[in-house]
Amino acid sequence: MTIAFTGGGTGGHFYPIIAMAEALQDIVREEHLIEPKLYFLSPSEFDRRALFENSLIYRYVPAGKTRRYFSLRNIFDIFLTFIGTVQATITLFRIYPDIIVSKGGYGSVPTVLAAHLLHIPIVVHESDAKPGRANLLAAKFAKKIAISFESSAAYFPKEVQDKIARTGIPIRKELMRIEAEGARQYLGLEAGVPTVLVLGGSQGAVKINDAVLSTLTNLVTFANVIHQTGRANIKDVEAISTTVLKDNPNAARYHPIDYLDQVSMQRAASVADVVVSRAGATSIAEIGLWKKPAILIPIPESISHDQRNNAYAYAERGAATVIDEENLSPHLLAAEIERIIKDPALAKKMGAAADGFTDPDAARILARQILTIALAHEL
Repeated sequence: MTIAFTGGGTGGHFYPIIAMAEALQDIVREEHLIEPKLYFLSPSEFDRRALFENSLIYRYVPAGKTRRYFSLRNIFDIFLTFIGTVQATITLFRIYPDIIVSKGGYGSVPTVLAAHLLHIPIVVHESDAKPGRANLLAAKFAKKIAISFESSAAYFPKEVQDKIARTGIPIRKELMRIEAEGARQYLGLEAGVPTVLVLGGSQGAVKINDAVLSTLTNLVTFANVIHQTGRANIKDVEAISTTVLKDNPNAARYHPIDYLDQVSMQRAASVADVVVSRAGATSIAEIGLWKKPAILIPIPESISHDQRNNAYAYAERGAATVIDEENLSPHLLAAEIERIIKDPALAKKMGAAADGFTDPDAARILARQILTIALAHEL
């Protein structure tokens, strides 16, 4: 049995694939099935170590983006997608998987088109409240469509509605638990002081970084701040924060980190009193699993259509507040953080509202469906 995954080049597309691969391997081991060959087809490996650890074989398939603004690169990228489709067809013909699982994003389009041409069953998973164009295209060819937000079903064509099921977002096992024991000591946090966890997505977020730095002297007066800056931004953030907090008696409360690995994230999540985050669907699912109050700052719709819809769909539960990026100011961010931290009843209510949003069994539900379809095709 051979299973191939495909998806665009962001953590929101990539890490749910890792979660599904983990669940597949768990089920295969538990039920003494023959271990399937797993492939990942995409323009980039994204996280080579995660692929290796989960026995995913990478195959390069080029893909072109379709930007939401005028760019001559859109014309070039049409040809790149065509080339990618030809290459994906050759690759799929060689490995001939029993099923293709698409997480969407521009990187999935060539593989999905090739799978359709070769009559390979396709399963689509959509994480966002408003489906992306890649998955709306893939839905026309899909055998099953899994969604995470109920609201996303309405965006799919009428003729595929009977294929849709809400499964939730697959989360990696390592992030399903949080490690409270020794977390404050591990992270070097001051005892007896509330903690803010700032996440900008897998690449960081310059606008959020700037807002945090601009109000840093205010934040450290009442909270520890764990700030994931993104690897490309860490040097700038460290240089500015060192200057801003020079001679500040609370300077040790600020902890800029380029990227929170598994252990650090588990501990940071356990001690956070409030999480400030972008509004990627996977990020929201993780925060929901942690049952933490959140302040969501979605990427503007002019850049990405999905995050604003995700943020407001989640906020409707009462688990988060939303600050649109065009309204983001250092004063507003600090005031909203302080409002939640200094109102324990509100924080508790928001945490309780998050409960139930993320299904911890989502990866296994999807893995079971993937195996069922793959085995039927294999026969």
